[in-house]
Amino acid sequence: MKALVYDGPEKLDFRDVPVPTPEADQHLIKVMSVGVCGSDMHAYLGHDDRRPAPLILGHEAAGVIVGGPRDGERVTVNPLVSCGTCPACKSGRDNLCPERMIISMPPREGAFAQFIAMRGENLVTVPDHVSLDAASLAEPIACGWHTVRLAKEALYGSAKTALVIGGGAIGLGAALSLSAQGVNIVTIVEPNALRRDVLNTQCGQTTISPDDLSADAMFDLVIDGVGYAATRATASAHTRPGGVIGHIGLGEGTGGLDVRRMTLQEITFIGTYTYTAQDFRDTAAAIFDGRLGTLDWTEQRPLSDGASAFSDILAGLTAAPKIILNPHI
Repeated sequence: MKALVYDGPEKLDFRDVPVPTPEADQHLIKVMSVGVCGSDMHAYLGHDDRRPAPLILGHEAAGVIVGGPRDGERVTVNPLVSCGTCPACKSGRDNLCPERMIISMPPREGAFAQFIAMRGENLVTVPDHVSLDAASLAEPIACGWHTVRLAKEALYGSAKTALVIGGGAIGLGAALSLSAQGVNIVTIVEPNALRRDVLNTQCGQTTISPDDLSADAMFDLVIDGVGYAATRATASAHTRPGGVIGHIGLGEGTGGLDVRRMTLQEITFIGTYTYTAQDFRDTAAAIFDGRLGTLDWTEQRPLSDGASAFSDILAGLTAAPKIILNPHI
């Protein structure tokens, strides 16, 4: 089969690799849609020691089961594999399983390939009226869905207003999740003018430049989908007393938070990692029943053009919040 293989910083090669052999509890999946994630970009730049070259990246996948009793079934893939037996798994917080693994990290190859193998419990059936491009968004949107759920649970008072920092797929997914979970006034801050235009005109969002964020604007919830010191500084400055910061982004590890203000104003900070299996299923259901909108704001490209897609994302030349690669065109 063909796959896009990460060979080192800013080096991607589209080449032949062996087709994976499913284990007894796994299915072979023909990948039809796979999104490019920010974590893929971190690896591409050589910034992720957890993803050493050579490696097949990619974990936001949807496709069709090949062979076996579920042959031909359209599915979206939860790429996070947990043990199922530890205290975290048994309490429904399987995303915190100490044995957790995600495809696109050794020893599990990723989904920038024509086929992957995945166990059945990680697959959610996609109804015929939903495109596989839309279904592949379950993974990135689930990150925001999980963060919004936890932030609302931690909030002192009602959640009426929210600020989302970053208008990529993670930030947009958080904004859509906020609306679907009852937060009615959502503002996205996004520095890229091309992306702001897409978010406002195609995605139905209220999106502003960082320069247009009023210094005294306060929000019940602030979701940081970027994770740099500068964005954390913005989050801690614009969360109202008793409010909550939900932190998804993994841009850099330190700096930015105004801990004194957060302490004096009793602002809760929640670091969030991926999603639980239930969050993934709930997000997929929200996609299927239309609660997250049309999800037609992606850009599709062949997997064979994956290297140029990464280059364009790095150069800020892509307006779409998400590029989805198709390994079979």
